[in-house]
Amino acid sequence: MTKPKIGVQLWSIQDACKEDFAAALQTVKQAGYDGVEFAGYYDHSAEEIAALLAYHGLAAAASHIPYEALLPDKIQETLAFEQAIGNTRIVIPYASFDTVEKWQDFAQSLKDIAQQVQAVGMTLYYHNHAHEFTEIPDRSMIDLLLKDNPSLRLEADLYWLAFADVDVLPWLTAHRETVGLVHIKDMQAQPKESTEINRGILPIKDYVEAAKALDLPWLIVEQEAFQSYGPLEAITIDYLQLKEIVEEVHQ
Repeated sequence: MTKPKIGVQLWSIQDACKEDFAAALQTVKQAGYDGVEFAGYYDHSAEEIAALLAYHGLAAAASHIPYEALLPDKIQETLAFEQAIGNTRIVIPYASFDTVEKWQDFAQSLKDIAQQVQAVGMTLYYHNHAHEFTEIPDRSMIDLLLKDNPSLRLEADLYWLAFADVDVLPWLTAHRETVGLVHIKDMQAQPKESTEINRGILPIKDYVEAAKALDLPWLIVEQEAFQSYGPLEAITIDYLQLKEIVEEVHQ
């Protein structure tokens, strides 16, 4: 099994990115990360983003792209931008609907989008939160999205699976054919929110072992809440803790 690269979802340090995007990327590189997952480009052109990645020696692990930017009037422009920065993984980060019928309409739309993304050598992913398992009683909207859409992959956010009381490891095994990326973050018990890796209650080593079994290319760190450290310090801790676990699991 190939040792996975470690990336960070830049949403974790969004304020630093807004203040000085180049400096934020430099901090990410100094922390040890191999790459980044984008959540916006802070008014930079594709050429500027590509140059910044090259300068800092970072790879584009993936990009979170709003669904609206993948609709017919926007998708070609969006995909051209992603090609220019060297990204091949398009991740829809969120969707929420109050009826099964609306989810079905969304799923149908994703079939066409996934095929268009695939046609230019990229892959479409959907990123889960907790509500896909709770919004419609007794039904998983993730499974609805995947039905009859072989071109769609999953970016499994393991924190939100656990938050939704999903048994994470069996779920990953059951979805091994479609999970292509994972988000890894830890959860403190009270209040129930994200925290630095190995400072919470989630079995992070078990998650890394599961990712190894799936032979995933990237483990993507994300942190959305901060207790004792600021975001830049927190993602440095996250990297060091996760890197140690990866080395242990892949020795």
